[in-house]
Amino acid sequence: MDRFKVTEQMQTLVDNGGDIFACGNCLKIRQSEGSEVCPLSTMKDLYEIVKESDKVIKLF
Repeated sequence: MDRFKVTEQMQTLVDNGGDIFACGNCLKIRQSEGSEVCPLSTMKDLYEIVKESDKVIKLF
């Protein structure tokens, strides 16, 4: 049973115009190289996201 349906939720986000960026370390510990839905991102990608955003929310 897929209790949280993460893959479906990720696809719904992308289908509705959202972007997902995967941290290289997160992919490495999961022994993954990323995918079309969840590609490997870089610090440059993160910088561009922050630079282009009018608001940034920290969730920790």
